[in-house]
Amino acid sequence: MTDTPIVGLGEIALRVDDLDEMTDFYAEVIGLPILGDFDHATFFEIAEGVEGHTQILALFDRSGEDDYTPPDAARTTVDHIAFGIPLDAFESEVDRLEGLGLDVWTTTHDWVQWRSLYVTDPEGNRVELVCHDPSIDEA
Repeated sequence: MTDTPIVGLGEIALRVDDLDEMTDFYAEVIGLPILGDFDHATFFEIAEGVEGHTQILALFDRSGEDDYTPPDAARTTVDHIAFGIPLDAFESEVDRLEGLGLDVWTTTHDWVQWRSLYVTDPEGNRVELVCHDPSIDEA
């Protein structure tokens, strides 16, 4: 293992087809506060972050790509994005998201004692809400 100066995640950026719909989903359904809202992009605060850089989810409108070449969709490797939640919020989040009409599926990851729920955003990205649950037996 090598030493690294990395101390946290700065941001996750997604190119989206419908910026308004995706902004509504991450603000209203997932509950992230909007940090900045612009014509072709929306930035959400995930957490305070480190070294003066807030942890961010950024959504960029695909139609605003005049001078930017986006990643090749056929070659991207993003499987999902995950947000940490407290254990005592897990069941209420399952209920809330199902109440909004979303398909919610859950699982445990015994080897790290995590409990996860998953939903899909309006453009098909898998979104995970995950918490540590010490009652899960480690594999």
